Amino acid sequence: MSLYEHLKRMNLVNLGNVYHNLPAAKLVEHAIKRGEGVITDTGALNINTGKYTGRSPQDRFIVDYPEIHGMINWGKVNKPISPETFERIYARLTAYLQKKDIYVFDGFIGADRRYTHSVRFINELPAHNLFVRQLFIRPTQKELENFIPQFTVISAPNFNAIPELDKTNSEVFIILDLVKKIIIIGGTHYCGEMKKSMFTAMNFLLPQSNVLPMHCSANMGKDDDVALFFGLSGTGKTTLSADPERRLIGDDEHGWSDDGIFNFEGGCYAKCINLSKEKEPQIYEAIKFGSLLENVVVDENGIPDYSDNRYTENTRAAYPIEYIPNAVLDGVAGHPKTILFLTADAFGVLPPISKLTKEQAMFHFISGYTSKLAGTERGIVEPQATFSCCFGEPFMPMNPSVYAKMLGEKITKHNVNVYLVNTGWSGGPYGVGKRMDLNYTRAMVRAAINGDLEKVKYVEHPIFKVLVPKECPNVPSEILNPINTWHSKDEYNRYAKELAIRFYENIKKFRDLSNEIIEAAPSVL
Repeated sequence: MSLYEHLKRMNLVNLGNVYHNLPAAKLVEHAIKRGEGVITDTGALNINTGKYTGRSPQDRFIVDYPEIHGMINWGKVNKPISPETFERIYARLTAYLQKKDIYVFDGFIGADRRYTHSVRFINELPAHNLFVRQLFIRPTQKELENFIPQFTVISAPNFNAIPELDKTNSEVFIILDLVKKIIIIGGTHYCGEMKKSMFTAMNFLLPQSNVLPMHCSANMGKDDDVALFFGLSGTGKTTLSADPERRLIGDDEHGWSDDGIFNFEGGCYAKCINLSKEKEPQIYEAIKFGSLLENVVVDENGIPDYSDNRYTENTRAAYPIEYIPNAVLDGVAGHPKTILFLTADAFGVLPPISKLTKEQAMFHFISGYTSKLAGTERGIVEPQATFSCCFGEPFMPMNPSVYAKMLGEKITKHNVNVYLVNTGWSGGPYGVGKRMDLNYTRAMVRAAINGDLEKVKYVEHPIFKVLVPKECPNVPSEILNPINTWHSKDEYNRYAKELAIRFYENIKKFRDLSNEIIEAAPSVL
């Protein structure tokens, strides 16, 4: 099927110019001509996404069909919308796009070709088309000759929903039709909605092929040892996996099959608030021509100020994975040796690193405790303690037990070491304590991955029951036990018990958990 036959079948007719698979340079040229952004001193394109500088989770819907109704974990995260409502919005959207120029990118999601899905992105804006071109897997010329899209994503940021008519919560909409395999997005200029929508689709499709989809970054050592980093946005997945001493597999989304892991994407989407060449050299150097910046403050000479958060804390950089030196470009690797659960603890009471038993690993995976950081979602202006099952609940359409069961089986089968890493606060809660020093966190992560933490003595935390190392190379021993960093031990215990109670209240939502997992919960006495 040709491009124009596909567009016609999608009722995309009477269009203006159709720009198909333009190279990055041409997309940047079009974006500049249209006034969508400016070029920085390193050649990156910087755009401003307006009032929406993060995801809009309250505006995401899944079309409810009888054939998938029982497979979706409906609720506040996965909100249903009727096929009739979807069709009504879709009809107005296609009418809106008539006479307008569109930008089309054909790409893949899923580096392991046995589980790859082809995606056609149709964008109103060239800057958004540049984003998907750099973030998703770019087909070879031969693959493009026979390209047939399995999914179609249509993004029109300047087209708004009508809440009274469309039964949406605002003018923004992100609607996934998992049966017809169409995703439509409107009302928001934030690029990340396109990426996370396809991630959500893969999280629905892959478990049906016995592949575990994971919200994690991954890297590989010189001996091909693989490490996974689970965590929500802002907890350090991208930063910690971009390690000059290891090869980056991917920074956010992966699958775990019977043969090993594979990246979903062909690029990275890094937070760049307070980015510096000294602390994050690989990400810093990746922001060059072909990269896309979102909401970074840039002066009249094109010099970015990564410390300026006037637009949002959630400033972002999107770039192809080949911009990271020594990356694993085919995106495929073996089974992991180490798993790290990253949490940004706003209470400031979790140890900076602790070792988990298999049962504790399952407990913390199901709990998914972290803090939503400022800017990652609309309305979040300071850290908020939250629980996000599987460290990615906003993107998991199926029952959490589906993903948790698969992970537990793989941890056991492949004898994986699991650690909980607090990249959040130490010495007190948010507003009192300080964010964990990145250099210390890097040292602890490296010690976990290279086996140094297998050689040290541990002490069990009296409340959280996790095993806290007594020492770690290149880390002051006094910060390893978090109570030592607080001015008042009584205050520490009070906050720690409050968090323990939150863990307990959250885990009660889940049924059919084994006694071993429940007993791995923190003590609330």
